[in-house]
Amino acid sequence: MGIGDKFDELKEKAKDALGQHGDKAEQGIDKAGGLVDDKTGGQHSERIQQGTEKAKEGLRNFGEQP
Repeated sequence: MGIGDKFDELKEKAKDALGQHGDKAEQGIDKAGGLVDDKTGGQHSERIQQGTEKAKEGLRNFGEQP
């Protein structure tokens, strides 16, 4: 088993975990975004919101990859 095979195995495990717990991952992203927004005093709320949406979109796209 080469390093490529191990990487593929880890990728599949990550996809399985996202399939089972994707909602929890998205909640974590939202929570982290809220924490950052609080720490910056709401000065960058719009950018933080955009970033959290992109991160959640990335998770969904990753989970849908073949």
